[in-house]
Amino acid sequence: MTAQKSVLQLSVHEERIRKKVWATVSKFSGVTSIAMDDKTGKMTVVGEVDVPIIVKKLRKICNAELVTVEVVKPPEKKTEPEKPTPSKPAEIVAFPVTQFSYPYQYHYSYANSYYQPY
Repeated sequence: MTAQKSVLQLSVHEERIRKKVWATVSKFSGVTSIAMDDKTGKMTVVGEVDVPIIVKKLRKICNAELVTVEVVKPPEKKTEPEKPTPSKPAEIVAFPVTQFSYPYQYHYSYANSYYQPY
């Protein structure tokens, strides 16, 4: 399925209904972006979704009509020639030797504690 840009006409008169509409549309898998014009009541949904199912769900909340559906073409990527990167000489990484290189090493504080190791 290709990405589609669908425009829906909604009759949203309350903020509560507007929030429900946003929540309902955003729960669909494949929705890339959602935009809504509050003055005209048009909602634009972009993504790989089944638009009639969205309209069916929205009709349970408010009056919804499908205005247009367009196929969105992905932006063309310009291929740039790869530049060869200069190779760096290998670096030597040395880890410092600490006092506790072994995780179960005997520590001097055990000598003064009540529970001493075996």
